[in-house]
Amino acid sequence: MRIGVLGTGNMAHALATHWVRAGHHLTVGGRDIHKARHLASRLGGDTAAGSLRTAAEDGQDVVLAALPFGAGARVVRDLRTALHGKVLLDCSNPVGPGFRLLTDGGPSAAQQLASAAPGARVVKAFNLCHEDVWRMRPPVFDGRPLAVPLCGDDAAALAHVRDLIRDVGCAPVPGGRLERAGLLEATAALFIALWVGEGADAQAIAPPLAYATGPAGPPGAESGTRVPLR
Repeated sequence: MRIGVLGTGNMAHALATHWVRAGHHLTVGGRDIHKARHLASRLGGDTAAGSLRTAAEDGQDVVLAALPFGAGARVVRDLRTALHGKVLLDCSNPVGPGFRLLTDGGPSAAQQLASAAPGARVVKAFNLCHEDVWRMRPPVFDGRPLAVPLCGDDAAALAHVRDLIRDVGCAPVPGGRLERAGLLEATAALFIALWVGEGADAQAIAPPLAYATGPAGPPGAESGTRVPLR
């Protein structure tokens, strides 16, 4: 694929590293061309550097918006012509002080990008983990690849992002349409609060899939019977 990367920060570096190893052509774009060139040099492989607009234009298959919440919509609005018809991958987390969701019940960060560039095909993914998790090669825990939920409205766009998730060494999980991206962002706010604020194991809050609807009924019970919660 030809991938444009908007941003030169930690998430841009972490994800792009995997995609360079997978053989994709990347163009890193930033407001500061020197930072873009530095990141491109660190990534190596088939990687170029340029302005934000250059990255948006060169990302024929996918454009990663690795931008802080608040700046993302402004940048994307300025690039909306270059992004028209392209897959725009949003990995941002609108989480502020006190682990508060900065969208305040309004449109999600991903929906705001979609509104800023109405011709783009926005997909939400890669927002639930710290950038150092994405640097792992690969992110596998207890023998199981990390699952990455993704949300979007366009089937072809979702297929591209599923391939990029696999390139990171993870397993894609359908998260629904883009309207559900806000749930992913809220989940990130909750997880960060548990991990950082409480020192709690967020993974422990959900039972295994076999128990998702409760424990199985007693032997001989009708199929589908569950023991009531008390």
